[in-house]
Amino acid sequence: MASEENKPKAQDNSRRQFLKAGALAAAGFMIVPRHVLGGKGFLAPSDRLVIAAVGVGGKGESDIQSFHASGKAEIGFLCDVDDTRAANTRQRFPKAKYYKDWRELFDKEHKNFDAVSVSTPDHNHAITTLAAMQLGKHVYVQKPLTHDIYEARVLTDAAKRYNVVTQMGNQGASGDGVRQLREWYDSGAIGKVHTVYCWTNRPVWPQGIPWPTAKAEVPAGLDWDLWLGTAPYKDYVPKLVPFNWRGWWDYGTGALGDMGCHLIEAPFRVLDLDYASDVQASVGSVYVDEFKRGYFPESCPPSSHVTLTFPKTDKTKGPVTLHWMDGGIQPVRPEELGPNEVFGDGGNGTLFVGTKGKMMCSTYGADPRLLPTSRTFEVKPKHQLARVPGGAEGHYAQWVEACLAGKGKMEVSSPFEIAGPLTEALLMANLAIRGVDVRRSKADGTGFDYPGRGIKLLWDNQNMRITNFDEVNQFVKREYRSGWTLGA
Repeated sequence: MASEENKPKAQDNSRRQFLKAGALAAAGFMIVPRHVLGGKGFLAPSDRLVIAAVGVGGKGESDIQSFHASGKAEIGFLCDVDDTRAANTRQRFPKAKYYKDWRELFDKEHKNFDAVSVSTPDHNHAITTLAAMQLGKHVYVQKPLTHDIYEARVLTDAAKRYNVVTQMGNQGASGDGVRQLREWYDSGAIGKVHTVYCWTNRPVWPQGIPWPTAKAEVPAGLDWDLWLGTAPYKDYVPKLVPFNWRGWWDYGTGALGDMGCHLIEAPFRVLDLDYASDVQASVGSVYVDEFKRGYFPESCPPSSHVTLTFPKTDKTKGPVTLHWMDGGIQPVRPEELGPNEVFGDGGNGTLFVGTKGKMMCSTYGADPRLLPTSRTFEVKPKHQLARVPGGAEGHYAQWVEACLAGKGKMEVSSPFEIAGPLTEALLMANLAIRGVDVRRSKADGTGFDYPGRGIKLLWDNQNMRITNFDEVNQFVKREYRSGWTLGA
């Protein structure tokens, strides 16, 4: 594998070139010329959204199919660094032009598409998304919105400036369940919530392990340098691609990144939560010998329990304490739940604890229940919230329709103005998790101290920094690899 110095510096047909070329596009929604759409029986240009998809395997593959199933989306362009992962989607949409580098796609084709779907590993979400927004393209981005808190704040602010429709891929935000929870809560069914528990059986990939020492040849068809993107250069190792990257801090955001947006979205929406004020964490330990705890700072831990405090909102009586548990850890079962009734969905769930009662749901806010569950069918709120056609699966068509209508004309369930603060909350939880592995050498040279363990981190939201433990602020905004920059 070539060294970092010998790698092309982001191939230098960079953002500056395509942003300049696309300056006119930034003014608003592009209408695709009739000759580009072509074909017998095509829809009028104003009724068809032409999408360029970046990351077309795995979740990207299913996202693309869902956009297309809306009946109003044309999959015009496909982009993936891995030809093998892209094969199914390329076969399904043979007329879509294929690229490996999204920068080349944006540079050459920005006049020929209206919107961008981003389904890459977390560490490359922000740079691709912001570049698309700066070209005036509507964007749909898989969860979590970004890898870093700083990136989330940048995209949240950008959503206010650019005339584009934004949506994060936490489809439960469009589901009926979260709306039912809101209706129960707004009707006073459980009083005022003061505590929330969210839990997951993730990770379902390796975590709490050392970086692999085995070397391997880069698989045919995979552009490893492009896959790394903004991350530090490392030689290719087996089993990182296409999925296990989630457990490594350089690329993923652990169990919180995978499931946090699905499980914490419901309390965010029901209680109008915003930015947290403090956070603390404990993590599962891995012992490599007798009384010898392993130290693997590059890897997310095998399990964690994080406690976030959110300030009072108009819907709460005071601050709200939110507990996050992963690695199979679960809160104590509510007394109101029958002994044979499933807690959450068995592996994942959200529990609201109010002054007059409790309610819970499964992943995506699905299967909402009041406790005891007999109340579920007894309490009928007086008001109703509009449902998204198709529920959670309608999340995709909702975005397509909103893009065709233009920004501000139709509601979307997870615009960046909501998705950004939600993403920041789970990334702030990760600050406390990563703080556990921050260490300082002891003055006498006999080992290390771990000052981030057993403390509460205080958050200065305006300045995006922890005020009482500076070492973790390095994770608020990471440094990109040479040749990659996130424009303002």
